[in-house]
Amino acid sequence: MAITYNNLYLDTRQRLRRAGVEAAQLEAREILCYAADKTREQFFRDSSLYVSSEVEKRVESLVQRRLAGEPVAYIIGEWEFYGLPLDLSRDVLIPRSDTEVLAERAIALARAAGEGARVLDLCAGSGCVGLAVASQVPTCRVVLADVSEAALRLCKQNVRRNGLNARVTCVLADALESPSSSLWDFDVIACNPPYIPTGDLPGLDVSVRDYEPWLALDGGEDGLKFYRAIAGKWSSALRLGGTLLFEVGMGQAPDVELILGMNGYENVQTFQDTRGIWRVVEGTANR
Repeated sequence: MAITYNNLYLDTRQRLRRAGVEAAQLEAREILCYAADKTREQFFRDSSLYVSSEVEKRVESLVQRRLAGEPVAYIIGEWEFYGLPLDLSRDVLIPRSDTEVLAERAIALARAAGEGARVLDLCAGSGCVGLAVASQVPTCRVVLADVSEAALRLCKQNVRRNGLNARVTCVLADALESPSSSLWDFDVIACNPPYIPTGDLPGLDVSVRDYEPWLALDGGEDGLKFYRAIAGKWSSALRLGGTLLFEVGMGQAPDVELILGMNGYENVQTFQDTRGIWRVVEGTANR
């Protein structure tokens, strides 16, 4: 029996909701757009049209993958962050709305630094934070750095996709080691490092544990390994008065505040995300 795009969307949304998917509405739309090779605008325009049997089969296959735990962002190979479309693969974490707090602070600090501000997105993954800054602060220059060559390939794709080649570069760098002499004089270093304690990884939700890269999740025994290393080794990459910004996991803010203080950072501040969780900790370099 023929079914319209709208009815198939409503049915898909209901199935995802029953399975406990929080963002069922968004995910159902993304699955249908991907299966039908339509933009969101085309999907809404064609909502009363009948779906071909091929598209219906494709939707069913994609829904089965989602119900098995695979995140929609990996199924469709892209996701949006801060209004930017980003290519994605299982080599990088899926950008989450929590991380927009980190992007917002980096944008505000880059603007305050004025013409020619230099921003480093360390542990860049897909490049989402650095690209958000570059898109919002047209006078700044951004470096995306990651230890994963696969992640850097995605960064480069996303730089091109968003037309930011002129102001964004990508470099291979290990956040646990001291920066090379070519990485220096940044006004802002923004970092969303791995911060899940190693022992907690097996207990994560299946959509994270079985699909997202453990390299980007594993923060060591207590989840704080990267904060200690970066706070201790990367101040040389900041100019005097530059700011180091961290995203932190739930309950980690006091520990990260202490780490920054012990490493000589001043004006240590913490910011909440939209759910009231202390999500970003920052400090100013004084040496």
